[in-house]
Amino acid sequence: MLVAVLSDTHAPRHWKGCPTRVATHLRDADLILHAGDVCTAGVLDELAEFAPVHAVLGNNDGPDVAAWGAPETLELDLDGLRVAMIHDSGKADGRPARLRRRFPDADLVVFGHSHIPMDVVGAGLRIFNPGSPTDRRRQPHGTMGTLRIENGTLLEARVIEVT
Repeated sequence: MLVAVLSDTHAPRHWKGCPTRVATHLRDADLILHAGDVCTAGVLDELAEFAPVHAVLGNNDGPDVAAWGAPETLELDLDGLRVAMIHDSGKADGRPARLRRRFPDADLVVFGHSHIPMDVVGAGLRIFNPGSPTDRRRQPHGTMGTLRIENGTLLEARVIEVT
């Protein structure tokens, strides 16, 4: 299973439509995860043209994103891998242990909010932030992520530069 991971697209201010380099990675995806700050539900509809989408609410998401079906947190079984999602994972200090307590059954937690791409293992948990493809802030590039999952195992997690 190939999963595309996005966060912090911030439409329409930064996401005017799916960027070409993002779309390249979405075309092969079996599933898309969006870790919040979509800002308009139309982005989720646009992503759903590529593959099924699961999203969580970000601090900038309005009622239309909630009405689309995005909860504050989400726990999924992706080909046997237990994945949890949340937008804001809190301060960096103690993050893996805090997320382990919040999602005790998760193998992987996907989050956003900071716009800083991250792939870290700690407290018996892998945490993954894809960064933002459209609002890089102080990062050198806009980024997204991919996860390759097979039989309950995360074979690969990648952060991909898209700008």
